[in-house]
Amino acid sequence: MDGLMQPRPLTIAHILERAERLYAHKEVVTAGEGRLTYAEVARQTRRLATALDTLGVPAGARVATFASNHRRHLELYLAVPATKRVLHSINIRLPAEHLEYIVGHAEDDVVFVDRALLPRIWPSAGRLRRVRHWVVLPDDSGVPIPADPRVLDYDELVSGAAPATGSFEETFTLTDEQLASGLCYTSGTTGPPKGVLYSHRSTVLHGLGTLAAGFIGLCESDVVLPIVPMFHANAWGLPYGAMLAGASLVLPGPSADPDHLLRLMAAERVTVAGAVPTVWTGLAPRLRDHDLGATRFLLGGGSAVPPALSEAYRAAIGVPITHSWGMTEISPVGAIGGTRTQHRDAAEADRVAVRAAQGQPLPLVNVRIADVETGRELPRDGTAVGELQVAGPWVAGGYFRVDAGSSFTADGWLRTGDLATIDADGYLRLVDRMKDLIKSGGEWISSVELEGAIASHPDVVEAAVIARPDPRWMERPVAYVVLREGSAATADELLAHITPMVAKWWLPDEVVLVPGLPKTGTGKISKTALRDSAAASGRDRAELVQPEAKL
Repeated sequence: MDGLMQPRPLTIAHILERAERLYAHKEVVTAGEGRLTYAEVARQTRRLATALDTLGVPAGARVATFASNHRRHLELYLAVPATKRVLHSINIRLPAEHLEYIVGHAEDDVVFVDRALLPRIWPSAGRLRRVRHWVVLPDDSGVPIPADPRVLDYDELVSGAAPATGSFEETFTLTDEQLASGLCYTSGTTGPPKGVLYSHRSTVLHGLGTLAAGFIGLCESDVVLPIVPMFHANAWGLPYGAMLAGASLVLPGPSADPDHLLRLMAAERVTVAGAVPTVWTGLAPRLRDHDLGATRFLLGGGSAVPPALSEAYRAAIGVPITHSWGMTEISPVGAIGGTRTQHRDAAEADRVAVRAAQGQPLPLVNVRIADVETGRELPRDGTAVGELQVAGPWVAGGYFRVDAGSSFTADGWLRTGDLATIDADGYLRLVDRMKDLIKSGGEWISSVELEGAIASHPDVVEAAVIARPDPRWMERPVAYVVLREGSAATADELLAHITPMVAKWWLPDEVVLVPGLPKTGTGKISKTALRDSAAASGRDRAELVQPEAKL
């Protein structure tokens, strides 16, 4: 027997309409550009919806964005999927070959690009013949705009369009909530990038997940700052979640300068912010120079947050960095860390250990661990280590135009490639990526645990541990470490610091002090580049690991 409830589809048009009707007075602030209310953003979005029709963009077409975090990008977040097109957000730090591959693979019809970013993508335009229009999002960069009939100005395009009228949900009627809404490609570290195709249903449910109390818990009184880029996995769902909750949004623009971000957090009284650990590391030395008294929740993700970094924030501003776990394939948030009521009376050392875990899965997300060899589900005892597998309504069930059956189990769970434990309370603790484990003399060494131990030294800014081939032991760990400016710490001092924390045979064979670590386009440490460095013979490793541009 079916229930007698209305089968109303879950759509991004509802997110926009809710913000327009209930929270019209709330603001979207873009650093350097000023502020608009949600009502004004909605009016701009209505005009953009008409402009997409004027450009002849068909339903289901992929509309690419190559942009930083600002209100025009937010308008695209809303108008493109609400009008039955697919928002394809592109990583602005991709190398040209990956950029051209994914634009071609997605068959993008239109590309919206920040003026400042034109030099990164326009040289590829001649090889991207499927793209019919290039729409430039204005900024004060002064970058020359190509004299090409395909190139249009965003503000002229939008201001010249009549606004779509009526209810968004009625005007852009969408009866199938499984219709694609967004497309984001994985980093492609182990092969060509793979496209994850989100649906309206998955995006709305994921947005509601960010409102879940006891996790991120976005609410109407929040001021939300997504430092995490909008080009990556819907900026962790924070823009959509903020609009659902009625929270104000603060968008930092293209700059990730620590002082810029801290000034913005203080001036706008930001309550919730999300960023990768490398960004939080850059802000840490300056925390006490700014009034961050409004802050209630800082979210870290993309890679493990060193416990020492999280505790440094707790000591400085009273708010630790809360761990999260997720993937592009999980929209991307799957689990959120932090303590719960059962930890209130625990010893402080135990509470620190809990905060160091990746946390509990969000409502509607299911997780399990399985034996790597047999696939048998392992117990939730906090000790057994297995491959982390995940299922849920905002978890990918396949990849766009790619057969990747090995990425899923026979019963449809996503195989994450992470090794983890799950305890009786459901807390995930990542042991390592399967590809990052170090096998030395037949025994496993966790690079994550070693990195955490090294990062606990007060002079360490960043640390990464990778495996180097060894003729006797098969693999041995090598640590790359960035020290704080002015530090006189030595490799021997770092080894002495971690000796009491790990088994003796875990100690790295070499500690390489470097000025910076290479980063992927989303701000994670690139262990692929470090492995290449470790394997290069007769070359100065310090020269090989110069830092790339950060978020």
